[in-house]
Amino acid sequence: METNEPTLCGLWLPLITPFRDGALDETSLRRLVAHYAAEPIDGLILGATTGEGLSLDDAETQLLVSVTRAALDTSERRIPIYLGISGADTRKGGKALERSAEWGMDGYLIACPYYTRPSQEGLFRHFSALAGNTDRPIIIYNIPYRTGVNLGNETMLRLAECPNIVGVKDCCADPAQSFDLVRRKPAGFAVLTGEDAFYYAALTQGADGAILASAHVRTRMFAAIRSKLLANDQSGALARWQQLADIPRLLFAEPSPGAIKHWLWREGLIDSPEMRLPMVPVSEGLANRIERAIGQERR
Repeated sequence: METNEPTLCGLWLPLITPFRDGALDETSLRRLVAHYAAEPIDGLILGATTGEGLSLDDAETQLLVSVTRAALDTSERRIPIYLGISGADTRKGGKALERSAEWGMDGYLIACPYYTRPSQEGLFRHFSALAGNTDRPIIIYNIPYRTGVNLGNETMLRLAECPNIVGVKDCCADPAQSFDLVRRKPAGFAVLTGEDAFYYAALTQGADGAILASAHVRTRMFAAIRSKLLANDQSGALARWQQLADIPRLLFAEPSPGAIKHWLWREGLIDSPEMRLPMVPVSEGLANRIERAIGQERR
């Protein structure tokens, strides 16, 4: 079994899933992966919230992983791939881990069970059971404003003792809880912020990195913020963040990943900004704002 190692860090990208005419767009996916393989990212998350994972069936999810892995092999850049898993039934989650075991990803991002709002003991047993169903590393995804339940720090620290629970995508939306976890986390357990608007603040408080949907655009600038902080260039990091701070607000002005897909489509990285219901494309007003932002970037 994999053991806790302090290697989970840096800037991770929760990759969008490109669609065209109702199907997974393999051509655009290969183009996307080749593009980001040349960017300073440290890992990819597939089929999670930004990747519209809830709209994918098993065959599409397996294809998503295999095409991404093949494209990375072609690029000769070894970037870890984690697969997003979500659900409110522990047994079904375990079966999903078993079904996907040979698909070729390196680990999993597993969200807290949604809607049912289990107790802290229920959350502990849920993740402990899932960790026992795979020998691959697991990142817990704590996002209570989507799931309806917050995984508290005491429970998180208990789960950090599991050898293959290696970190958390932290979207608890409580700065005090996030800072307390960073202070108390054991060696080898990573705290990666998933709150795009709080990226700079989280890094300055000790987060190990981030899983940022906004980093689909201006990727190098997002990565440079962490690099400058590691080099003790806080003023340089802050200057970069001041340049980027409006990007998350723009990309999350309407339900994600509509704005990201529109931006990538206009940049020619994907062939369509298509979404799957109940997600819909961006409004005309937001599309115009994105066009202006792209125009400013090209000047």
